[in-house]
Amino acid sequence: MKNNWMKKTIIATTCCVALLSGNALVGTSFVGQAQAATATSASAKAQSIVALAKSLQGKVKYVYGTNNPSSLIFDCSSFTKYVFGKYGVSLKWGTSSQKLQGTYVSKSNLRVGDLIFFNNGKTSTVSHVGIYIGNGQFIHNTIGSKINGVYIAKLSDYSFRYSTARRVL
Repeated sequence: MKNNWMKKTIIATTCCVALLSGNALVGTSFVGQAQAATATSASAKAQSIVALAKSLQGKVKYVYGTNNPSSLIFDCSSFTKYVFGKYGVSLKWGTSSQKLQGTYVSKSNLRVGDLIFFNNGKTSTVSHVGIYIGNGQFIHNTIGSKINGVYIAKLSDYSFRYSTARRVL
């Protein structure tokens, strides 16, 4: 048992010395593993966020300028703020604030969990936000002639209104 403890101590010390001394092989391997773990964690969190958003279909009501979690009444940005907040991601309320959070993502590089922003089709001012769910679709809290609440839409149906995207995970 004493030898086993000593072997673990020697291995741990050797790893630390190699990392601190800048050993490229060990350092790169460690950094690569950390990046992979972060990507996996972000992907899992994104899937959980999307699952929560989908579970709120039929339960959430859209009211412009409203952020009322206790009654599940939101506008589009308070909905994204609520859903991401449940998984420890702090978003500000308002599309003009959310469009500045995280990092820019091109439309061709969208990943599940990215925030996507739209204008009203008449001006370039961002006025709506949704969550990319993959396969060219997004989920958002909206209101329309037949919709009031959480809805899954095709991104292609909103291409003339698409403005930008941000990665916050």
